[in-house]
Amino acid sequence: MNSDGSVKIPARNANYVKIDEIPWETTRLPGSERKVLYHDPATGASTVLFRMAPGGVVPFHEHPELEQTYMLEGRLVDDEGECTAGNFVWRPGGSRHTAYCPDGALFIAFFQKPSRPIKEGDA
Repeated sequence: MNSDGSVKIPARNANYVKIDEIPWETTRLPGSERKVLYHDPATGASTVLFRMAPGGVVPFHEHPELEQTYMLEGRLVDDEGECTAGNFVWRPGGSRHTAYCPDGALFIAFFQKPSRPIKEGDA
């Protein structure tokens, strides 16, 4: 309550994102496009909508922090299993893998920090 007796209304903090108005941007990976829905440059945290063409590959990489993926369409496959449409997978920080989208895919990924590409065999 304010000193004059009026009710204090909190500031609005919601940030609504009109996904249809964000253009798809090509990534460094062939057949991969993304829409960045949220990014915090101070921490590296981000939420990204990805679209992968059939046969798309995310080469061997490491997630330095927690990574979470919700599959909207298609499937994401790696050497530990596969995540199909309507399902969710998360990986702890330090996890490494190569991901494949045999049939193409649409998914949303949540990163606490960006993944980093690594060469097979790197420690």
